[in-house]
Amino acid sequence: MDNLIEIRWHGRGGQGAKTASLLLADAAFNTGKYIQGFPEYGPERMGAPITAYNRISSNPITIHSNIYEPDYVVVVDDTLLECVDVTAGLKEDGAIVINTTKSADYLETALKGYKGNIYTIDARKISEEALGRYFPNTPMLAAIVKVSGIMTDEALLEDMKGSFKHKFAKKPEVIDGNMKALELALKEVKKI
Repeated sequence: MDNLIEIRWHGRGGQGAKTASLLLADAAFNTGKYIQGFPEYGPERMGAPITAYNRISSNPITIHSNIYEPDYVVVVDDTLLECVDVTAGLKEDGAIVINTTKSADYLETALKGYKGNIYTIDARKISEEALGRYFPNTPMLAAIVKVSGIMTDEALLEDMKGSFKHKFAKKPEVIDGNMKALELALKEVKKI
């Protein structure tokens, strides 16, 4: 299936990887794409590794399985680099986006020779600046949109503004911070 983009998210329970994958699916759907967004986890608790997935395409999606050879991988917590093979099946013409401040040398070693593109972002700094607390999922959502080109920055921001108004209807004071986190992340994701 050409023009199909597959994304695998790695995070820990409670960090919002599942939520970010579902927000990405909604935003892509609202731009006219066909989508799938789903998590994979068992009885894990807060802090345990979880995986979530996205499929996004201009054509109907007929595949209904986990994603074994993703185009993109998003790592919400860099401690997972030491206990999960985050590059398993990752296509070399794709990319990995990691929430980290670790050095390029460390990442190249931790990624066991992955030859594709590696992008980093300091989602902690961004979320603490924009939201006053550590919520890495919003910056990571913007980072994968920027890296993958699934939609324009403007389309993401417009869609998320509406999504946040609905999601945070009872806490409208957090909308501006989340929008700022998206805007900062779109500017600060960088290739190493």
